[in-house]
Amino acid sequence: MQERNLTKVTEFFLLGFQGNQGFRISLFCLLLVIYWVTICGNLLIITLVSTSRNLHTPMYFFISQLSISDILVISDIVPYMLHILLNNGGNITLIECITQLYVFGATESSECFLLGMMSYDRYVAICNPLRYSTIMTNRHCVILSITCWLFGFSFLFIILVKTAKLNFCGTNIIDYLFCDMVPLLELACSDVFIIHLEMYLLSILTVIIPTTLIVISYVYIVSAVLKITSSTGRQKAFSTCSSHLTVVAIFYWTIFSVYVIPTKGRTLTMSKIVSLLYTVFTPLVNPIIYSLRNTDIHKAIQETRAKLMI
Repeated sequence: MQERNLTKVTEFFLLGFQGNQGFRISLFCLLLVIYWVTICGNLLIITLVSTSRNLHTPMYFFISQLSISDILVISDIVPYMLHILLNNGGNITLIECITQLYVFGATESSECFLLGMMSYDRYVAICNPLRYSTIMTNRHCVILSITCWLFGFSFLFIILVKTAKLNFCGTNIIDYLFCDMVPLLELACSDVFIIHLEMYLLSILTVIIPTTLIVISYVYIVSAVLKITSSTGRQKAFSTCSSHLTVVAIFYWTIFSVYVIPTKGRTLTMSKIVSLLYTVFTPLVNPIIYSLRNTDIHKAIQETRAKLMI
């Protein structure tokens, strides 16, 4: 019996949402619609930024990078989530689980840094407008973007290599929607203290560095805007930051609601629903926020539509 209990686990079973078939089919249809709307919305942003000359600016370049991040996150999570909804659960190998976790975690980390770079871009645009074109050059923007992606994908790599080498034994059931670090480590029969410590330190670096940059940037931005005597000028300056601030608020609110706010008293079903906020909800609303009141985006859409009708 002891030998059987210590059999190494190489495959897991994701439970997803356990419920009647009608509920699961309804949720499947909802997530499928959200998935395709999200993909189409973010692809539209990327296409417009790539083809419209009016959008060849640093701000829209970073917005397109954010759209790439949103596509990666939702494409990493939702397709398999749809599979387990249809089948009332599904098997996933350890390698597939680690890969899903890596793409998800690395992309979310990169998005943290991208939001920080976007705040820096707004700082330069408002506080140093005369030097904006010389500071935020195309080369500089590309370097900043590559740095964000490299930070995101390199920080998590070493930790997940160690996680893949852990021994998993006993139960192989993950009562969650996808492979996340906490439910996965709960199944390990190896010592995971060091991995938990490294994850904690990584989370601090990934959150604190971009957050500090965002806060400092907006302190200077608010100070500069308040010095503008014209109310119209102040309103115009703040309007260029409103979309970014909204995206930042939603992103950090969803992350903190899952990983920071105490889970005591929260049911497992509620935890799963909350996890949908940052895996499904955030990638959906980001392109909507950036295009809803953006005249440049609206103009680019009209120009593209006119070209297609010719």
